Formats: sequence, structure tokens, C-alpha cells
Amino acid sequence: MPDALAESVWRPQPGLGKRERTRVQLVQAAIRVFTARGFAAATMQELAAVAGMTTGTVYNHFKTKDEVARAVALLLADTLCRRIDDSQQGIAEGAQRMAIGNQRYIWLAEQSPQWALMTLDVAAAAPELLLQIRHYALADLRLGVKQKAFRIPNEAAAMDVINGTIAQAMRSVALGLAPPNHGRAVATCVLRGLGMEAAAAKEVAYRPLPPFPPLGETPAARAKTAAKSKRG
Repeated sequence: MPDALAESVWRPQPGLGKRERTRVQLVQAAIRVFTARGFAAATMQELAAVAGMTTGTVYNHFKTKDEVARAVALLLADTLCRRIDDSQQGIAEGAQRMAIGNQRYIWLAEQSPQWALMTLDVAAAAPELLLQIRHYALADLRLGVKQKAFRIPNEAAAMDVINGTIAQAMRSVALGLAPPNHGRAVATCVLRGLGMEAAAAKEVAYRPLPPFPPLGETPAARAKTAAKSKRG
């Protein structure tokens, strides 16, 4: 996984009790197993072995593999959505935010094909992943509509266009079936599908992507630091 995202997945989480730490370790082990084997082929025994725990410990936290998938989905969604949102701070244009979000998922497929395919695999098994991602994309869609950049006949149909297009683009890139600059081309098509004129859609989609801020500089991290300072 790209460093800008992996840091959030693997970083130690302070303040957790023993049970919570064990659960996090199991979820992290599941990510490794799902990436290497795929969700369908992975077993609870493999998860236990990678985590360095007994199979009984795994079942003490997760009754089924689907429960593991849901936990993985929530961690991946939180990581992907929050890191992309962090990089969009200060960008008030709904169309540009949409283009950034679209391209970052395709960028993940370029940088780490196995991770992208695993994310799609987990999303099929655990709808929680898509629901979390949908929340962020829907906010950008509504912002673009409010700003009159997007002209859509139906919100639900527009969300299907966005989600379906990006998922297929991720798969194409991860499997080596897409040409160079596919992310920008796909983002342009999505913006066109949302009602933007061709020239305007291309101009927005071809703007430079904002970098991911270091974790210590994210809005959430700054708010947490400020809260600690007030308590102190």
C-alpha cells in the first residue's frame, strides 16, 4: 500500500485496552491475508497464523469470516476516505473535490494493484466499505449541484455512475488493462456524466492532485492536539 495510506493502517493506536489491541492486530493480519490470498480463499486459520494467535482467539473476536471482512472494510474506508479528505482541505469546489476523490482511488490501483483488488474484493463481501465511501462522494456531489457545476436528473443514478465507473477503473488499472493517465481520463468522463461541459470537465480533472499531509498535520490531528492542550 502507498506510504501515505499505509501509515494510517499500520500505526500503533494508543490508549486501547488489551482486547481492543488484539482485535486491531487481527484486522491488520486479515488485510495481509486477504491481499495475498483473496477474500474467498482466505481462512480463519491463516488469519490466526499471520497474527501469531490461536484460531480460538480469532473466533473469540469474530464469529465468521464475513465479520472479519466488515471490520477490514471499516478500517479501509476510514483510512481511504479520511486521508483523501485531509488532502482536500481548503478546496471548496465540488467538481474539483470529486475529481480528486475519483483519481485517488485509481491512483491506489496504480501504486498497489494487490491492495486495490483486495479493497474491491472486501467491498463485495462487506457493503459497509461502499457505504462509508458513498458518504464522502455524496457530499461532493451535492456541493457540485449546489454550485451549479453538476446538472443531474437523479441523485441515486449519479451515485451509481460515480461508484460503478471508479470501481471498474480501479480493476482495469490493477489488472494492467488501462492506458497511461487513465485516472484523469476517467475523472473527466465522470464530471461529464455529472453534466459539466467537456472543456470545463477536462480542465478540472487535469489539475495537479494535492499531496497527502503528514498524519501529524491533518485537521483531525491538530484538533486532538488542541483539545489536549486545553485540558492541560
